[in-house]
This record gives sequence, C-alpha cells and structure tokens, in this order.
Amino acid sequence: MNIKKACLGALAATVLAGAALAGALDEPKMMSPFFTDASMKTMKSDADMKKVWAAMAKGDQDKMMKECNDAAMSKPHAKFCEKLKALGGSK
Repeated sequence: MNIKKACLGALAATVLAGAALAGALDEPKMMSPFFTDASMKTMKSDADMKKVWAAMAKGDQDKMMKECNDAAMSKPHAKFCEKLKALGGSK
C-alpha cells in the first residue's frame, strides 16, 4: 500500500511540475497572434509581427523575451525567437 501511495505521489508531482514548466512560449493564447494559421506553423509577416508585439502588455513581452533568452526554453521555438529578436523584441 505504501508503494502505491508513493507512486501516485510521484506521478502527481510530475504532472504539477510539468504544468509549472510550461511558459509563455507554450501558451497558444500568447503565441497564436503571431501566426497566420491555427496550427501555428506559418508566422505572420515582419510588419504584422511587429504590430502584434507592440500591442502586447509589457509584462507579457518580458515573459516571452526571458524565455527566448533562455537556451533550454527557446529551443523548440528557435525560429520564432530569432525573428522576435530581429524585429527589436529584445530591449
């Protein structure tokens, strides 16, 4: 019985930790305005991306740039982060 409780506890901790690690770059509501399609495969033009970036709250911009500057967090979003930095996203 104790082994069963320990395993369930470990599973619960893993699920909670995984949710905590998801950041702004993993949130569809944060990322979808930068893409032309629902599958978020095709980024908008530079001009449109710059408009979306300018319209974002400063706190959201800071979260995204913090993650883009973290090599581990930005790896799955490397192209997006490169484009964001090139458009003047890093301040």
